[in-house]
Formats: sequence, structure tokens, C-alpha cells
Amino acid sequence: MDKDLIFMSKAFEQALLGFGKEEIPVGAVVVYENEIISAAHNESIHKTDPTSHAEIEAIRKAAKKMGNYRMPGAKMYVTLEPCLMCCGALIHARFDKVIFSTTDKKSGAVVSNGNFLEANFTNHRVQFEQGPLQEESSELLKKFFTERRSKD
Repeated sequence: MDKDLIFMSKAFEQALLGFGKEEIPVGAVVVYENEIISAAHNESIHKTDPTSHAEIEAIRKAAKKMGNYRMPGAKMYVTLEPCLMCCGALIHARFDKVIFSTTDKKSGAVVSNGNFLEANFTNHRVQFEQGPLQEESSELLKKFFTERRSKD
């Protein structure tokens, strides 16, 4: 099985955990030397913390595990295109690459809006690509928002 699919599947499992907790279902894993060193999902609602996106939570866990806030050589797999905040965190942590499943036309800052990872004013370049499970990740997000709207 393709490594990208394996790692994205683990990120998708995290998104499902978030869905079960009524969080926006986004999951992320950090991979270093072909091993998952952290996994997380959105927790902004339960932590009452707007910065508790899956990417930020995964970076926090990985930094503690590695004993360093910089993670050159690390890759992140995330089920939704990162926002501006999360792109900034990936840059500051010196990630090598981010692979995301589905785009976020409203808030995505990698390819949908602003192409932030390619900005000339940043001091580090994070490579990026759209990866596997695009349809599954998109459908899970749609299901979440459809169910949420029906409760309101």
C-alpha cells in the first residue's frame, strides 16, 4: 500500500474521532523518518481555543516528543487544506512538506487563497501537494455541516 495513503488514512481516523466529538472533522498526523510521531484532530470547541486546529495540536505533540520546536525532515498529513494560521505554524516549525486531502475554498491558504506557502516574505519553504482521500475527507466535512445545520 502507498505510504501516502497509509498516513492519510491515519489522519482520516483522527478526523472521524473529531466528528464523534462534534468537532469540525479534520485530522492530522506528523511523520518523521517514515514513522507517525503524533496524531490529532480539531479540538477548538472542547478546549475553547481557536488555535486548537488538528495541525496545531499535532505539531504541539510532535514538538514535545522530539524535544524541539523545529522539525526539519518532518511531514504532515492533514485531511483539509491548512488555513493561514496552520501554514504559519508549519513554516515556523520548519516542516519539509504538507500533504492535504481536500481543498478549503473558504479558508485554505495553501492553494485556495493566497498561496501562503509560496510567499516571498517567508523564511522557510514548506513543500506541499494534494494527496489521497480527497472525496472521503470532503464528504465527512459535508456530512458534519449538514447535520449541524439540521440541529440549529
